[in-house]
Amino acid sequence: MARARRAPESRTAAVGGGQAELRGDPDRPAGWMLLVDGAPQSYVDLADPSHLGFSYQRRLGHVVDLVAPPGRPVRVVHLGGGALTLARYTAATRPRSAQTVIEVDTELTELVRRELPWDRGWRIRVRGGDARAGLAKLPDASADLVIADAFAGARTPAHLTTLEFLHEVRRVLRPGGHYAANLTDGGALAFARGQVATARAVFPEVVLAVEPAVLRGKRFGNLILWAAALPLPLAAFTRLLATDPHQSRTEHGPALADFTAGAPAVTDATAAASPKPPRDTFG
Repeated sequence: MARARRAPESRTAAVGGGQAELRGDPDRPAGWMLLVDGAPQSYVDLADPSHLGFSYQRRLGHVVDLVAPPGRPVRVVHLGGGALTLARYTAATRPRSAQTVIEVDTELTELVRRELPWDRGWRIRVRGGDARAGLAKLPDASADLVIADAFAGARTPAHLTTLEFLHEVRRVLRPGGHYAANLTDGGALAFARGQVATARAVFPEVVLAVEPAVLRGKRFGNLILWAAALPLPLAAFTRLLATDPHQSRTEHGPALADFTAGAPAVTDATAAASPKPPRDTFG
C-alpha cells in the first residue's frame, strides 16, 4: 500500500525581504521549502541535511564535495544564507568545517533559527549585514571556498557581480581556494555572459554548469559558476552532474570563452542586478 502524503504545512512571517513562507514537503516529513514573496529560496530536510532538494543546490553540493578530499574539514564563507542549506550540507558531509554565513536579512535569519534550527555543535557562525561589506572584514587567505548565493527580490544585487567584488573574493581565498556562484538568467543570457567574462578576468580556471534548455535560452533558470586559481576537477564534476535527476552540461576552456561572445568584464561603474525572473517562473 502506498504511503499517504501528508497535507502540506505552511508558516508565514514578515522579514526584511518581504513575506517569508516555510512550506512543508508532503513527501518528506522533515522537509521544508523557504519562499520569500513567492520565490523559492531554499530547501532543507531537518532529518537529513545531506539532502539537496533543488537542482542548483545539488550542483553547488558537488563543488563542496570536490574542493578537498572526502570528509576533510574546510573553511567556507557563504554570501547569502537563506535557510543555510549549503552550510548544513557542508557540516554533515565535512564534519568540523568552520563556516561563516553573511546574510543581510537578519529577520529571515531569526525565523530560520527559530523554525528550522541547525545542530548547535556545527561550527556555523551567522553574521548579519551586506555580503560585500562582510567579506571586506574577513582576513586575507582565510577561506577554502566562497559561495555566492545572495538575492534581493529574486535578483543578485549589482555590487556582487563586479571585478572589484571578485578581487575581494580572491583576497579572502587561500592560494588553492575556490569560488562558486549561483547565477540566474534567461533568453540571450547577457547577464551570465558578463559574469563569466568577469570571473575569467580574475581566475584562470572557470567552468559553468547549466541545464541545456537554459543554455539554449529556452527558459529562465540557474547557472552555476565555479572558479579557482588552480585546475578544476572537471572529470569528477561531470561524473557527479551525471547522477543528478536533471541533466546538466559543462562549459569550460575555449567553449566557455566563445560563450562570453565578447562580453566585457563587469565593474562597479557598469554593474546591474541580475534580470528579474519572468512572472511564471515560480508557477
